Amino acid sequence: MALIVGLTGGIGSGKTTVANMFAEEGIPIYIADERAKQIMDRADVVEAVQSIFKENVKIGEVLDRKKIREIVFDNKELLNQLNQIVHPEVKKDFERWKEENDAFPFVIKESAVLFENNLNKQCDLVILVTAPEEVRLARVMARDGVSLDNVESIMRNQLKDSDKIPFSDYVITNINKDLVKKEVKMIINDIIIKI
Repeated sequence: MALIVGLTGGIGSGKTTVANMFAEEGIPIYIADERAKQIMDRADVVEAVQSIFKENVKIGEVLDRKKIREIVFDNKELLNQLNQIVHPEVKKDFERWKEENDAFPFVIKESAVLFENNLNKQCDLVILVTAPEEVRLARVMARDGVSLDNVESIMRNQLKDSDKIPFSDYVITNINKDLVKKEVKMIINDIIIKI
């Protein structure tokens, strides 16, 4: 049975970069956001999601994710209903994926909202990726071409690193790529020793 290692970090922390470093070392990575997007393209899920909205949130046969994001951003009730449709499907998808990768000593489940959605409780260990706020802001503005206000509003909806650190087994400060690569190798060795 492969251990489940959660990998998380706030927007702009560089958790995808860190996930790729683990993948380069041969560790299977489950990117929850990517899988959720694929699941949300399934016809049964499209219909279930559309049924909770008064207005049309589809473009043809697929969901208009941008429109959905805008609607649920300030509507916690709708966001909860959306999560109740998508999260159980992602959970089932992850269980299937984990079975396929059970020969590995551990697998990584990458999720931006690991703590926010209590997914850390389904993990044996948790890795938190952090970076100074100004670095994160600059990265997201450059990557997504969005305003400072936009990034700050997303950050306000995520837990602060200081709230996540006490519940994390490993904390990677992602500023220097070479140092992070060394840390990733050290963490892999440490987890394998623990198993």
